[in-house]
Amino acid sequence: MVSQELLDILACPDCKKPVVLDAQTLVCANADCRRRYRIEDDIPIMLIDESEVLSPEGWRKTPAARGAKS
Repeated sequence: MVSQELLDILACPDCKKPVVLDAQTLVCANADCRRRYRIEDDIPIMLIDESEVLSPEGWRKTPAARGAKS
């Protein structure tokens, strides 16, 4: 699990906005960016080329859209 301390300093490498924990992924809090980064063995893979861009509908279903911190 990703610690809150790490979440507090992580940012989306594409738009530099905060990321929010969503199950086993990190989701960018920016509705325009909507990138999702996977977590492997408790290590966030924060590479733009390996991220997924969520659809607007998919992003709205995440904690990032609801303004959650974790």
